[in-house]
Amino acid sequence: MCLAVPGKVLDIEERDGTRMATVDFGGVVKEVCLEYVPDLQVGEYAIVHVGFALQRLDEDSARQTLALFEELGLLQEEFGDPWEAAAAEAGGSPAAVGGDTAREARK
Repeated sequence: MCLAVPGKVLDIEERDGTRMATVDFGGVVKEVCLEYVPDLQVGEYAIVHVGFALQRLDEDSARQTLALFEELGLLQEEFGDPWEAAAAEAGGSPAAVGGDTAREARK
């Protein structure tokens, strides 16, 4: 599933000519492109889908939506550890689907 999730803008910078932000999604922090909402400011909330801020959102609505998503387990589903998700689908541990092996290979 791929959700549009509300997040709070923590900081903004221009990177290679593109306006980017660090956004907090209820404790999960990701980089987001702000090109569709160019006047968004630090401290404001936006609806974000696949790494793009799409629309400004008021704080109350954002907090209510994040709380509901958390209650339903949707934030973990959307932002959870990909190794854990793969392990759950495979019926094993993260190591069973390459988690430890991939980490060892990167060392």
